[in-house]
Amino acid sequence: MATSQFRYKLNLQLFAGEKTEKATPKKRSDARKKGQVAKSNDLPAAFILLFCFMVLLMFGGYLKDKMFLLMQGTLKDYLTTEINTQNVMPLLMDVMAQVLLMLTPIFAVTMLIGILANYMQVGFLITGEAFKIKFSKLNPIEGAKRMFSLKALVEFGKTIMKLILIGYLVYSSLWGEKESLINLAQMPLADVLAYVARLTVMMGIKIGVALVILSLFDYMYQKYEHEKNLRMSKQDIKDEYKKSEGDPLIKGKIKEKQRRMAVARMMQDVPKADVIITNPTHFAVAIQYDNGKMDAPRVLAKGTDFVALKIKEIAKENGVITMENRPLARALYDQVEIGQTIPADLFQAVAEVLAYVYRLKGRAK
Repeated sequence: MATSQFRYKLNLQLFAGEKTEKATPKKRSDARKKGQVAKSNDLPAAFILLFCFMVLLMFGGYLKDKMFLLMQGTLKDYLTTEINTQNVMPLLMDVMAQVLLMLTPIFAVTMLIGILANYMQVGFLITGEAFKIKFSKLNPIEGAKRMFSLKALVEFGKTIMKLILIGYLVYSSLWGEKESLINLAQMPLADVLAYVARLTVMMGIKIGVALVILSLFDYMYQKYEHEKNLRMSKQDIKDEYKKSEGDPLIKGKIKEKQRRMAVARMMQDVPKADVIITNPTHFAVAIQYDNGKMDAPRVLAKGTDFVALKIKEIAKENGVITMENRPLARALYDQVEIGQTIPADLFQAVAEVLAYVYRLKGRAK
């Protein structure tokens, strides 16, 4: 008994708002429409860097020849030509056209890889949320929170890691070529330029590969963070269900109102019935048969308990005959919906009832 004095009551409501559940498809769809997707901004940049240096490796000879011809033409032709206001613009346009022609492979690869790298991460997505003005971003307090948040710390760590990695790769590459670098002073200028270009391209490819690998880890981290931010509490899921499917209380009231309206429409058809077959207290089924218009009798109305009592009251007020037949009333209620004709296995029983009703009314079948 003494130990019970040290027991504390645990309020489970403290955990009701904890976001422990996976995001629903609707939550994911809404987040995607807002542009909130798992995406690494470093991955496209790393791929672009890698493929640009690969293009330089493959088209290095082409670019060298084009650059040599451009320099030769500039020094040989343009400098020997009298420059005036009439020919300066054509000369500049010609030089720019040749420069753009040289850079076309790099520009094409940059655009293609940038599009593909983003498509691989998020698929096809166009949203204008990023262009909307959000005044909350101008709040200095919120800005300070973002600067010293865990996300900012992770981004800072990524930057430091990339700098260390790039520095190590440049250092190791240059250190491995130290003997060749020392002998550059004794080499012809053309050989020096070719060697420096080759060394630069190889270092660029190494750095590009390293950054791609690092960016893949960043993408996995961004995906984890995205899933974490999308998590929902049990209450969030309930609220979303209410918004999408409707409040169960309101839906119940709507269904009840629809049921009352259906009962009211059904009661309007009771005076058209030829006979009301009862249980006698629990079931009531209104039957109508017009030999000239119908192939078989049909059910105009049916109900149990209070509805059955109401059917009988309306029938009495309109002079519709009521007959007690417990098995037939129960069978008609269970097997036939309102507006449907009776099944063949009940024809005989219903025909006997109608024949009796017609005799009472003095009508021949």
